[in-house]
Amino acid sequence: MPYMLLIMEPRGQRNTRTEAEGREVYERMLRFGADLQARGLLLGSASLQSDAGASRVEVRGGRRQVLDGPFAEAKEMVGGFFLLDCATREQAIEIAAECPAAQWCSIEVRSLAPCYEDAT
Repeated sequence: MPYMLLIMEPRGQRNTRTEAEGREVYERMLRFGADLQARGLLLGSASLQSDAGASRVEVRGGRRQVLDGPFAEAKEMVGGFFLLDCATREQAIEIAAECPAAQWCSIEVRSLAPCYEDAT
């Protein structure tokens, strides 16, 4: 069953690291991803840029609204994700606890919703 590990990181946290610290953190995450791939669990992963350049799009009443980041009301941002193929929710939680980012972020574990095939 597919599970998404969302890396929920405090906004601005990346700016508190030196370049060397940032590279070390990134290398740890790459090694974690490589280990998941070697175990046959990794379906995909990515690190996301800061939300400073992000845009939120809403359509209400047929009108489009675009809000450009950073988003002052947000205390956290999605810093990246791992998409896994796990046998159980418990396995996904165990893997989230192994993630290096769990030491400086929150890891949100979510199962993917089922896809509905067209009935026609």
